[in-house]
Amino acid sequence: MSLYDRVFINNQAWIAEKKATDKEFFQKLSQGQNPEFLYIGCSDSRVTVEELTGAGPGDIFVHRNIANVVSNNDLNVMSVIEYAVAHLQVEHIVVCGHYYCGGVKAAMQSSDLGILNPWLRNIRDVYRLHQEELDAIDDEDARYKRLVELNVEEQAINVIKTAVVQKAYLERGTPIVHGWVFDVHTGNLIDLEFNFEEKLRKIQAIYNLTRVVQ
Repeated sequence: MSLYDRVFINNQAWIAEKKATDKEFFQKLSQGQNPEFLYIGCSDSRVTVEELTGAGPGDIFVHRNIANVVSNNDLNVMSVIEYAVAHLQVEHIVVCGHYYCGGVKAAMQSSDLGILNPWLRNIRDVYRLHQEELDAIDDEDARYKRLVELNVEEQAINVIKTAVVQKAYLERGTPIVHGWVFDVHTGNLIDLEFNFEEKLRKIQAIYNLTRVVQ
C-alpha cells in the first residue's frame, strides 16, 4: 500500500481515536481557534511542530517556509503575522530553525540555484552581517550550525520590526518573540534565550512604527 493510500486510512483511525476520548471533539474544533502561539518554522519534512511540542489541534498557528525566513516583502508571512497578532492575539511568536537545514546549507555555497537565489539571499545577508564571527569558526559543521542560530535571531528581529507586533506589545504586553532551534540529531528543542525586550529597545530608534499606527 502506498503512503498516499495510507494517509486516508490513518485519517479514519485518527477520527476514531479522537471520538473515543471525546465525542464532541470535532464539534468543539469547528467552533474556532484560540492559539497561544504563532510558530514560524522551516518547511523541512523532518520538522513538524506538533510532534516537536506535543501540541494539539488549535494550540499553535503555523507558518513554514524554506529556512524559516521572515522577509518584509513576503506577503505570505507578513499576512500570517498580521492575522495571528491582530486577530488571534497570540501571546508568543516563535521562530524555529533546525540544524542541518538544507536552505541554510545552500546559502553557504557559491552556486546559482535559479529561482531560489532571491530567497536564499535573505540568509546570505545574515552571513554578511555576522561574517567576522562566522569566518572565525574553522570547523565547517560548527559554522553551519552557528549560521542556523544567527538566522533564527535575525528572522526573530524581523518579526519585531513589524508594526503589528510593536503596536500589540505597546497596547497589551504581548506577543513575546522567541528564537528556537531543533536539533535533528538528538530531538532536542533549544531555546536560544532571545531577549525580546532588549532587542526591541535596540531597534526602536530606526524601526519604531508605533507612533504612525493608529
